Amino acid sequence: MTDPIPGARRLTADDLGIGVAAPAVVLQGSSAPDASPLDPEDPQFLEISRLREQFGGVILTGPPGTSKSWLAKESAVLLTEGDESRTEFIQFHASYQFEDFMEGFRPKQDGSGFEPREGVFLRLVKRAGDDVENRLYVLVIDELSRADVGRVFGEALTYVERSKRNIPFSLPSGDELAIPSNLYIIATMNPLDRGVDDVDAAFERRFAKIEMLPDSAVLRERLDANGVPDDLAARLLAWFGKTNGRAKKTPAASVGHAYFWSVVDEDSLRDVWNYQLRYLIERAFKYDEPTLKEVVGGWNKIFEGPVAGTDPDDEPDETP
Repeated sequence: MTDPIPGARRLTADDLGIGVAAPAVVLQGSSAPDASPLDPEDPQFLEISRLREQFGGVILTGPPGTSKSWLAKESAVLLTEGDESRTEFIQFHASYQFEDFMEGFRPKQDGSGFEPREGVFLRLVKRAGDDVENRLYVLVIDELSRADVGRVFGEALTYVERSKRNIPFSLPSGDELAIPSNLYIIATMNPLDRGVDDVDAAFERRFAKIEMLPDSAVLRERLDANGVPDDLAARLLAWFGKTNGRAKKTPAASVGHAYFWSVVDEDSLRDVWNYQLRYLIERAFKYDEPTLKEVVGGWNKIFEGPVAGTDPDDEPDETP
């Protein structure tokens, strides 16, 4: 081994955030990052709030671009009165583990062995349980179906159910834990993810489900607010409705309204296609060349002006 360069700093795994010492990644995310704050009277928020009296959590399920992450995060803000200490936002992924979520072990600084390390869920459970005012705490889990939820939750999966709150169980460290009734989980999920069946089996009795679909009314309102010309907005909305109508037979073709959140003119709309939508559409219809050509052709006509004999407002049912 060569001698260190004089004056150089030696970095540890903690410094770099890698290896066994790396902390769980805690992210903030939104499918509509510049959207307005959620209205406390919003029907979807009121439904999420109401369901916490009966369920341990709620899963917002729908295709990409339907504002699931934004609604989950904003609902958490309202439920906790904006108190960031009572909210955690995490995103599951294929390598997310029990050690990240509940507890794991990490080497001691002196090299004498290992010590327990609390995961994000365990920390929030303890804060909620220690709250003498019994205020509400909210955990937002983005992309719930991307991880092996049974392994990530472990025995805690049983106790997130509303009827089993405050019942103690043992952690691998030997410590005893009870999930308090003032902790609520809001999760998001893409129904096309490969892990969806496992999530359904694990949570079907424990969590409520709210379906979130592409919404032409939300898109129309956003395009108006962005100052998109009426004729361009009408042609886009017609394509949006027709494409989501096709999603009844081809669910992967669902196009969420949030894809178009930053559209202000033709150039920005072309960017949405060139850098995002094109790949979604090609993947959805890769085994159906005729339909792919129709969808792409319909998109191109958005920029050609109205087609004789068509009514842009005559939009098919877009519910996938």
